Amino acid sequence: MLETSARLLRLLGLLQTPRDWTGAELGQRLDVDVRTVRRDIQKLRDLGYPVHATPGAAGYRLGAGTKLPPLLLDDEEAVAIGLRTAASGTVTGIEETSLRALAKLEQVLPSRVRHQVNLLHSVTVTVPAAGPTVDPDVLTVLAAVCRDHQRLRFDYRSHDGTDSVRHTEPHRLVHTGRRWYLVGWDTDRRDWRTYRVDRMHPRIPTGPRFAPRPAPDVDLAGYLNHGVSTAPYRYRARITLDVPAATAAERIPPTVGVIEAVDPHTCLLHTGSNSLDELAIYVASFGFRLQIHEPPELIAHIRDLATRLTDAVR
Repeated sequence: MLETSARLLRLLGLLQTPRDWTGAELGQRLDVDVRTVRRDIQKLRDLGYPVHATPGAAGYRLGAGTKLPPLLLDDEEAVAIGLRTAASGTVTGIEETSLRALAKLEQVLPSRVRHQVNLLHSVTVTVPAAGPTVDPDVLTVLAAVCRDHQRLRFDYRSHDGTDSVRHTEPHRLVHTGRRWYLVGWDTDRRDWRTYRVDRMHPRIPTGPRFAPRPAPDVDLAGYLNHGVSTAPYRYRARITLDVPAATAAERIPPTVGVIEAVDPHTCLLHTGSNSLDELAIYVASFGFRLQIHEPPELIAHIRDLATRLTDAVR
């Protein structure tokens, strides 16, 4: 059994997890009975930590208060922070900020954990994110309006360079690893839309609160992938690939095309572009057999292109 001071720190660390803990769950983690848990909770309250009891289930949660609790991390959590810092790169200026935060964290890490974090950084090379990054202030505004259900007006530049003012009920921020997107209900178009955050300029102050709508899809990641890979484009292609879906996924990012498994040996690719040349060159670069079903314009274009290329090498 842990000594009282060590047990209080362990209890405080558990309560920092954003969930409700029952007395029985805390007692099991700390190897004490529920009565001891209640006494320890009261000791934390006496020290100024706002531990709230949730009604009904006799649960506990650490609330916001004037006293900042110590940051208590286990080994895996500390290493995960190091990995996440190393992987940052799509937010403007985040690299320097992350390094400052990690430097502060490393000062208080046990030597064994600090060695793991430093080892990961010493053998890791981060490739800069391709394309534009997003302003962290914009992300902060979008996160706040999603949380508070506030309408938002913003200037937006679409993929074809057209500028417009959009009015939306923000739903969620989605990060694909390469891009940040906002999924929201467009109040003018009366439909769900997906917006690239690097093309957005929010107008402040934000609008009134709204009653949130049901999500456009339970699988929001799949909804986003479909929206950004095919829906916005003039030409939408459907192509059978003679490789397993897992093999195709290694070559084709989800923001470029949506892959559906047909059987263990083939899959279907849905992708799109505003340029037939771009589509033709892209599918030709895959390196495996395929069959293009649509659009007919792409089929005709590839036949013509193949004839011209064959004539060029005679």
